[in-house]
Amino acid sequence: MVPDARDTARLGTSRDGTARARTAQADAALFGALVTAVPFGVAFLDGRLRLRRANEALRALLRAGGAGPGAANPVGRRLGEVLDGEFAEVLEPALRGVLDGGPPVTGLEVRGPAPAPGERTSAAPGPLDGADACGERVWVCACLPVRGPGGAMLGAALIVQDETARHGVEDAITRRTERYRSLVEATTPVVWTTAADGTAAEDAPHWRAVTGQTPEDYAEGGWTAAVHPEDYDRVVAEWRDCMRDGRLLEVDCRVLTASGGRRHFEVRAVPIRRDGAVIEWVCAGTDVTGRRDAEEMRGRLTGQLSAAALRTARLQQATSMLAEALTVGEVVRVIVEVGQSAVGVDRCTVALLDEGRTRLTPIAPADPADPSGTGSDTGTESDAGPDAVSVADPTVLSAAAREGRPFVAENPGELRRQLGEAAAAAEMRRGPGEQAWVALPLLAAGAPIGVLRFAFTRTRFLTEDEQVFLEALAGQCALAVERALLFEREHRTAEQLQRSLLPGDLPSSPELRMAARYDPVTRHVQVGGDWYDVFKLPGGRLAVVLGDVMGKGVLAAAIMGRVRNALRALALTDPRPAAVLSGLDRLFSATEDAEQFTTVAYLVIDPASGQGLYTSAGHPPPLLLPAGRPPGLSDVEAGTPLGWPSHRQQASFSLSPGDTVVLYSDGLVENRRRGVDTGLGDLVAAAAEAPPGAAADPGVLVDHLVARLLAGYEQSDDVTLLALHVPATGE
Repeated sequence: MVPDARDTARLGTSRDGTARARTAQADAALFGALVTAVPFGVAFLDGRLRLRRANEALRALLRAGGAGPGAANPVGRRLGEVLDGEFAEVLEPALRGVLDGGPPVTGLEVRGPAPAPGERTSAAPGPLDGADACGERVWVCACLPVRGPGGAMLGAALIVQDETARHGVEDAITRRTERYRSLVEATTPVVWTTAADGTAAEDAPHWRAVTGQTPEDYAEGGWTAAVHPEDYDRVVAEWRDCMRDGRLLEVDCRVLTASGGRRHFEVRAVPIRRDGAVIEWVCAGTDVTGRRDAEEMRGRLTGQLSAAALRTARLQQATSMLAEALTVGEVVRVIVEVGQSAVGVDRCTVALLDEGRTRLTPIAPADPADPSGTGSDTGTESDAGPDAVSVADPTVLSAAAREGRPFVAENPGELRRQLGEAAAAAEMRRGPGEQAWVALPLLAAGAPIGVLRFAFTRTRFLTEDEQVFLEALAGQCALAVERALLFEREHRTAEQLQRSLLPGDLPSSPELRMAARYDPVTRHVQVGGDWYDVFKLPGGRLAVVLGDVMGKGVLAAAIMGRVRNALRALALTDPRPAAVLSGLDRLFSATEDAEQFTTVAYLVIDPASGQGLYTSAGHPPPLLLPAGRPPGLSDVEAGTPLGWPSHRQQASFSLSPGDTVVLYSDGLVENRRRGVDTGLGDLVAAAAEAPPGAAADPGVLVDHLVARLLAGYEQSDDVTLLALHVPATGE
C-alpha cells in the first residue's frame, strides 16, 4: 500500500523528533564530559542553595578541605551542610545576590586552614610543589546565574579553583627574592690597593674576579683598564687629579665584567699617608647596578606616567574643547592643538568623506580670530595635508577609510611596504619632510565619515599608550565632527528660512539710496525674530519697516511672519503709521500671548520730497546723520511694544539732500557685557567716526557701524540694519 501525504508528513515529523532528541543527547553528553574533565570544581545550586549537580573535581576539593558534615554526599544538601562554616559564610551571600538578580561574582577569594602535610591542594591530577609553604588554603570562586527559556532564574552555578599551590609558589619566590636582596645589600665591597702613583703594587684577585682581568693585564693597566671605554677618559682624569692633590676619589663608572657584560660601580680611593706623604691608596668598589637600574627604571616609569597623565589631561581638555566646537573647522583646530601638544605631531589633517563615500576632502582649521567660526581658507604647516583624494587611491588617508582601521607607518620603509614604492613616493611628495604616519578612521554608527591623519617629520615608534590615546582622540573627533556637520546643516537651513522671510531686493528709487544688512547669531541654529521690509505705497511713497520679535525658533518666526503680512495689508489700506500700529495692536492682542514682546519702527516717506511720517512701538530710536551736522538719535517717543495698551502717535520728519537715517535692532547696541544706554552712545560715536563719504553710501555705512559696535563683543543676538540716504546734488 502506498502511504498517503499525511502518513509521509507524520513519518517526517517522527524522524525530525528523533534527530532532535539524538542531538540533545549528544549535546548533554558533550556538556557532561566537559564538566567532568575540567580541573576545577563545578556545581549547580537551585534557588534554595541546594546542590543539584557537582562534578568530581568539586567533590575532591570538598574531601581535601573546607567540607562540612554533608560533604560525603553533597547532592541534595544545602550549601551550609556541605561546606564548613567559614567557607559557607563567604559564598552564601554571593550566591544569594546572584539569585536575586545581582551581577555575576568572579574572582571571589576564600581562605581556610592550611592543608595537612602531604595533602593534595588541587583537584587537578599530579603533585603541586610549594603547597605546604602557603600556610593556609586558598580558593578562587565564581558565582554565575543560570537562566532558562525566557530569562527565568533556574539557579546558580558555582565554580571553585584551588589556588593554594600557586600562592605557595608565589610566597616562596617572594622569600627567595628578599633573601637575595638582603645578601646583596650585606655584601662587602671589592677592596684592592695601589701604589702612590696608582700603579698595581700587588695583585687584586677580588677585583679581577669581577672584571676577568688576568694577573698580567691587571699588573700592566691596573683597575682602570676595566673601565668602560665611554667612561675611561673621565675616570682616569679624575684619578690623576686626586693623586696629584692627595685627596679622596669618589667616582661612578661602568666596568666591563668577566662575562662580557658591564656593571655600574661606585669606586672610592682613600689615600694612606706616612709623614704627610701618600704611600698607597686603598680602593673599594661597590656594585650599584641594581640601584642604578632601579633609578633608571623609576625615571622611565616616572616619565611614562607623566606622559600618560599629560595625555589623559589633554584628552579631557580635548573633550571639553570639542564639546564647545560647533563647526567642523573648530573641531579640526582643537584636534591640531591636542595632537601637537600631547604626542608631538608635526602635521594633522582631518578629511571628510563625500556623500558617495568615494572622495576624502581635507578640512582647514577654523581661525580663532574669525568671529564667524567658519574657518580660514588656508592653514599653516601644522595643518597642511594632501589635497582631496579618492578612497580607491593608495594613500594614507584612503587606506584608513577603505579598511576601517588604523593605518600606521613608523618610517618610510614601512610606508613603502604597505603602499608600494610609487604610492609611498607620491605620499612623501604631498607631505615634504614627513617620516612617520598615522591615520585613524572617524566612525559614526560604525560607518566611516572621515579620517584623522597625523604625520611626523622624524621616524616615530608609537607606544601602546600613545596608540590608545590617538584612537581615543579619533573617537572624540568623530563624535564632534558628526555633531558639527549636523549643526552646520541646521544652521544653513535656519538661516535660509530666516532670509526667506526677508525681502530679496529693496525697491529702487533715484531719489533715495537704501541698504540693509542682516547678521544672524552664528552660534545658534534657531531662526530669530528680526525682520525688515520696504515696499511701495500708492502715490509713489515707500513704507519702511524694521521689527524685532522676542525669542528664537519657530514661534518667533511665525509671529514675525504674521506681523509682517498684517502690516503690509494694513499699510495698503491706510498707510498712516499711527493707523498701521493701532491695527497691529488689535491683531496682536487677539492672536498673541500677553507675554510676547515685539517692537516695530515704521515710517512712510516720499522719496521725491523727503517728507514722511514716523512712529515706533517700543523700538530703539533711529540714528540720524544730517548733512553738515553731527549725528544723533531721534527724539521721537518710542511708545510701547505691540499689544500693550497705548494711543499710537506719529511724528513728521524730513530728510534733506545729504541726510541719512538708520533703523536697527537692539542686537546692535545691547549684549551681555554692554547695556542699551552705553550701546546707544557707542552707536552715535561710531557714526561720527565713519569714513568720509560713508553716509552717502548706505552699504558702507551699515558695514562700518556693525564692525565698530561688535568689535570686542561676542554677538549674542541677531543684528539688523536698514539705512536710507537722500543724495545731495552732485552725488
